Amino acid sequence: MHCIKQITNNLLWVGANDRRLAMFEGVYSVPDGVSYNAYLLLDEKTVLFDTVDKAVRDRFLENLEEGLKGRPLDYLVLQHIEPDHSAAIADVIARHPGVTLVMNRKSADFVSQFFNIDNNIKTKIVAEGDILTTGAHKLKFIMAPMVHWPEVMVTYDEASHMLFSADAFGSFGALNGAIFADEVDFKADYFSEARRYYTNIVGKYGPQVQALFKKTESLIIDMICPLHGFVWRKNLQEIINPYALWSAYQPEEKGVMIAYASVYGNTENAAEILASRLWDADIKAVMYDVSVTPASDIISAAFRWSHFVFASTTYNAGIFVTMEALLSDLVAHNIQNRAVALIENGSWHATSGKLMRQMLEKCKGIRFLGDVSIKSAVKPDKLAEINALTADIVKDFTS
Repeated sequence: MHCIKQITNNLLWVGANDRRLAMFEGVYSVPDGVSYNAYLLLDEKTVLFDTVDKAVRDRFLENLEEGLKGRPLDYLVLQHIEPDHSAAIADVIARHPGVTLVMNRKSADFVSQFFNIDNNIKTKIVAEGDILTTGAHKLKFIMAPMVHWPEVMVTYDEASHMLFSADAFGSFGALNGAIFADEVDFKADYFSEARRYYTNIVGKYGPQVQALFKKTESLIIDMICPLHGFVWRKNLQEIINPYALWSAYQPEEKGVMIAYASVYGNTENAAEILASRLWDADIKAVMYDVSVTPASDIISAAFRWSHFVFASTTYNAGIFVTMEALLSDLVAHNIQNRAVALIENGSWHATSGKLMRQMLEKCKGIRFLGDVSIKSAVKPDKLAEINALTADIVKDFTS
């Protein structure tokens, strides 16, 4: 049975939710599932914005036909060809063979790579600033390459001041009946998943997100319709402002993220002593064991906080495996403009500190504050070094 939601008097949500998905893209845990949003505009011409993942294809197709109520589908706008938004293209064409696929040149290349589409299918190739008039609505296409695929574009409806934003402004989590962000306590219950979504999916491409901001800064935007998560119709700055910070690699808050890798608990003890000293100095500190905390959670935290401490035992003359994987992931996500301190541990030949520094030096705007080197367990002389490192961090907070 269909489940559609009314967005405006002539715009419907015809997407679907997947609550059984364990790992989004095979990488990111989604304990609350994920939504795949598709939108149907009912004007003189009918327009579908994107499709859905194959896991929810049948529900989406039911929703689409219920929304159309027997009308033909005139246009299918393909903003993003990643398969979680394009898997049902062939199904839509089979039901509506007269549909015109609206896409940019790069999207057309990707469609031909992913699907076997009949060459006789009608297509409309659009470029930056092109406009499609559907009756009362005028759809303007804005290219957004590498947000987060090279073919991405967004669509601005000049009539309703609505932005169909592709993967931008999205979030992990299924939609549990509510469709609008203002229907829920977004800050308390969903903001952390919006951050985790952005930082892990789009985080590497901050300059490209900033470029999209520049293209849209002169537009009046009253509503944002992303391909995952809630639709925004009120208080849009609640999602726009964090995106501006994240894409500029500026922290949301001043505080210290401590990520540690410990085999027998000694490196963890050093990290915990430091965290305790920082709280004594009225500085927020959060701790993550990189061996048990999903990397996506730590990447999200890294975009939130201003200061990092990485503490790792030396393992096989290198960085402990889970810490090395985390740092590689963090560097790949292009983190920038942070202050970093390091703690290494090695019973006979400590090398993890030097190697962690070498990895982090690849990032722009990283300032190193100090380091501590431990041999096996924390001894009294090392307490003095941890206290000195605490003082360095406190000084950096107040400078």
